[in-house]
Amino acid sequence: MGAGAPGNSTEKDPSQWVTGDEPMTGAQKSYLDTLAREAGETLPADLTKAEASEHIDRLQGRTGRGRNS
Repeated sequence: MGAGAPGNSTEKDPSQWVTGDEPMTGAQKSYLDTLAREAGETLPADLTKAEASEHIDRLQGRTGRGRNS
């Protein structure tokens, strides 16, 4: 089962994060830059942690990165 599998109580929706409104982390920005480049997208540089997480999930689906085979 993946991290987003039904019944997984350890993963919260990013909109429920206490720190979700804080600026994205350096690690999120670096990974997002890579994913966006591979997907041919440009993303704003001022995303919050929650927004960055949602974009990471979406772009992983587009690029196939970060998914178990």
